[in-house]
Amino acid sequence: MARICVTGGGGFIGSHLAKKLYDDGHFVRVADIKYDNYLKDRYYSQKAVLDLRILSNCYEAVMGVDYVYNLAANMGGIGYITAVNAEVMRDNVLINTNMLEAARVAGIKRYFYSSSACIYPNYKQRSADLRDLIPEFYSKNAHMDGVLHPGFPGLKESDDMPADPNEAYGWEKLFTEQMAMFYQKDYGLDVRIARFHNIYGPQGTYDGGREKAPAALCRKIAKAKNQDIIEIWGDGTATRSFCYIDDCVRGIMMLMDSEYSKPLNIGSDRLVTIDALADIIIGISGKKITKTHLPAMPEGVKGRNADLTLVKQVLGWEPKVSLEEGLAITYKWIKEQVAQAWVEKQVRS
Repeated sequence: MARICVTGGGGFIGSHLAKKLYDDGHFVRVADIKYDNYLKDRYYSQKAVLDLRILSNCYEAVMGVDYVYNLAANMGGIGYITAVNAEVMRDNVLINTNMLEAARVAGIKRYFYSSSACIYPNYKQRSADLRDLIPEFYSKNAHMDGVLHPGFPGLKESDDMPADPNEAYGWEKLFTEQMAMFYQKDYGLDVRIARFHNIYGPQGTYDGGREKAPAALCRKIAKAKNQDIIEIWGDGTATRSFCYIDDCVRGIMMLMDSEYSKPLNIGSDRLVTIDALADIIIGISGKKITKTHLPAMPEGVKGRNADLTLVKQVLGWEPKVSLEEGLAITYKWIKEQVAQAWVEKQVRS
């Protein structure tokens, strides 16, 4: 049995990771400033409410454990991270600097850092399908219909430089990757780094402004009636790939068990437009819904996909849950939350 600390254990990925580690029989301490409480089953051995922007609290979080999974962050969807820049960058620099120093002082055996696809440069993500950047790909793949692109070339780990990250959140993530690797070089702290690409699933934030695209669309569609219209931020042509939470957790654990200490992508290489993502969820709902677009709203970079070549070679990992399967599970859970919230509102009124 390992003794483990999961920071950010009150959030989406952190709570799912902690539950898997706890269910596997490990001692798991979760540390976070707040807890979403979406997971109803117990998923930790010990729960700590700590502001990890404060160094002494980071010492408390790692005291007596051997392994740290640092997923704590001030973060949210594109609307949030484009509106709150200095706060996001300040909070996350403090959290991650303090956690690395606490791990060093405590002699932690291995340290996991959760980075993001937001570290990748804007100049590689200006086109929704990248045809402007790699026209030779399309000359050989003219059959692709411009909506779904399985296996479409994505961002490789080596694409991180020259640096031009997406938003302040991406700059902080890239900075912390470098800092973690210098802690490894200078102090011998054994680090593992994953770059997450749009992780989604049930038991996560789906309302309030910090939710990401799959959860936001599931909520809008769950609330909509037949023949209703839902709003899509942007023009609907931006492209992303989405990775289901169970696949993400499996990837984290495989990386932590490996001897690979450089950043690795954890995501999917199936590219889909935001319009197509909405259409899949509408199909799952069984409703007839029309989409309208809000081009002035934030949509982030125009196109982003994960290249999984390296993670397949190093870990033998790839996602197993299809987008349709994962969205069906996610939509069902969010639909239940929306219905429950409606009932509670009626009771209060």
